[in-house]
Amino acid sequence: MVFFNGLLKIKICEALDLKPTAWSLRHAVGPKTQTFLLDTYIALNVDDFRVGQTSTKQKTNSPVWHDEFVTEVHDGRKIELSVFHDAPIGYDDFVANCTIQFEELLQNGSKHFEDWHMLFFSTG
Repeated sequence: MVFFNGLLKIKICEALDLKPTAWSLRHAVGPKTQTFLLDTYIALNVDDFRVGQTSTKQKTNSPVWHDEFVTEVHDGRKIELSVFHDAPIGYDDFVANCTIQFEELLQNGSKHFEDWHMLFFSTG
């Protein structure tokens, strides 16, 4: 297993065509379910440590952020991005997530990686 030590700089740009989960639709009735718009944000974790979260984008299923995060990582194994719907009452609704292994990013043995990645999220 490859561990990452160093400075992580990540920019979250956008998500496209997010789908509301059955749980986030629990209060929607009638034709409203077909056009339900999410109030989304992304939580960013390295292993089990919360690095930060994006701002919440209101009423869109294709949010655009361009939010940047920088953190020092020690013995990092994975980056996890989780999309949530900012629920007005109670806990926020999970929408989707994806995990990136540092080992996959650094598979050529380099200690430096810079590239754009298109990520595909899985829903609950």
